[in-house]
Amino acid sequence: MFTGIIEEIGTLKAISHGQRSATLEISALKVLEGSRVGDSIAVNGICLTVTSIGKGSFIVDAMPETLGRSNLGSLQTGSKINLERALRLGDRLGGHLVSGHIDGEGIIFSFREDDNAIRIRITANQSLLRYIIEKGSVAVDGISLTVTHVDDKSFEVSVIPHTKNETTLCGKRPGERVNLETDMIGKYIERFSGFSADPQIKESKDISIDFLKENGYF
Repeated sequence: MFTGIIEEIGTLKAISHGQRSATLEISALKVLEGSRVGDSIAVNGICLTVTSIGKGSFIVDAMPETLGRSNLGSLQTGSKINLERALRLGDRLGGHLVSGHIDGEGIIFSFREDDNAIRIRITANQSLLRYIIEKGSVAVDGISLTVTHVDDKSFEVSVIPHTKNETTLCGKRPGERVNLETDMIGKYIERFSGFSADPQIKESKDISIDFLKENGYF
């Protein structure tokens, strides 16, 4: 589990591609402090297991599922990467609960300056946008951000100077892909609402006002 508060910007030192997988070596300093083989580190928002630690770098493996859902496979040697160690019990939750399991990708559409902030619009599929709400949380390349606007094709986040300086997001260009993880609470609610505790009751996939009234919610 992570918070979406980036600890360090690492650099992709080397990448070795398998048939459908990849092994990455990432240069870093801060996230190596206290880390051991077997620990989890979020790499651009993706929870990956550390398989080896060297002087100033660590190695992780990415399986086909990970490469298929994220921008990891498009990284090249020298690419900058957002890094965060796993949350420890007792740590402050400065962002929001982030699992490190990417739901899919978005595409940066535009950047717009807004006084001391930068507004970033990101297009995404409806399958992801259904879980994104205004003033809700979303992880973009592992960064915990608040949604300032959402419509049927895209959503917008606002980045403060600190986030701009401490992450890779504002160094990207329109057209580049970013990893998205939507709020897990919304996904759980949808999942639970589609199942009945009584096996004799047919599962309902559509929640409506009439459905809620019939089941005693109004």
